[in-house]
Amino acid sequence: MLLDYHAAEPRSDSGWRIVNKGRLEAFSDGVVAIAITIMVLTLKVPRGTGWGEIWAIAPLLFSYLLSFIYVGIYWVNHHHLMQPVKSVNGVILWANLHLLFWLSLIPFVTAWVGVDPSASPPVAIYGIVLLMSSVAFLLLGKALLAKEGENSRLALAIGKGRKNQISIFLYALAILLSLWSGVAGLLVYVVVAILWFVPDPDIENLHWN
Repeated sequence: MLLDYHAAEPRSDSGWRIVNKGRLEAFSDGVVAIAITIMVLTLKVPRGTGWGEIWAIAPLLFSYLLSFIYVGIYWVNHHHLMQPVKSVNGVILWANLHLLFWLSLIPFVTAWVGVDPSASPPVAIYGIVLLMSSVAFLLLGKALLAKEGENSRLALAIGKGRKNQISIFLYALAILLSLWSGVAGLLVYVVVAILWFVPDPDIENLHWN
């Protein structure tokens, strides 16, 4: 007699199978690590040994630093977001993959911006990737809340997600500005990075058991 193991697995109220969050976190950490590795491999070693050689690759160094900070911000906040969650379902898995898709594009747009940070097209596309990453993170949070409940500790930590909403607005503004001036768009991206550099105090100060 064959046993239906899938039938015995716990399922959420919506019918999605409940999955241990460990694989999701491990896969996410791997994607983030690969993204950072790809970015650092795009850095070109100066041909000479003078200070002028460093200045020649300064745009690429700047784009790498900004993108490294952004990837780090998402990694830190993703960790805090997943900390109180004990298990995930299919909706959360796909929402997380959606986020990872946009994060995986950061090395590509980073290298393009590094060619000329003042050029409008690469800076605008860079902003679109950041904008969609922010939207994906917001959707992941909503998927987690749908499973955990509006009265869960996660809900108390996330709050109304105003910082994420402000970021989406600023990204959209930066994309429009970058069509006029790439440097202006980059300045807004820097402002958003500063906004997110310190995790939300509600999440940071909440002790998970």
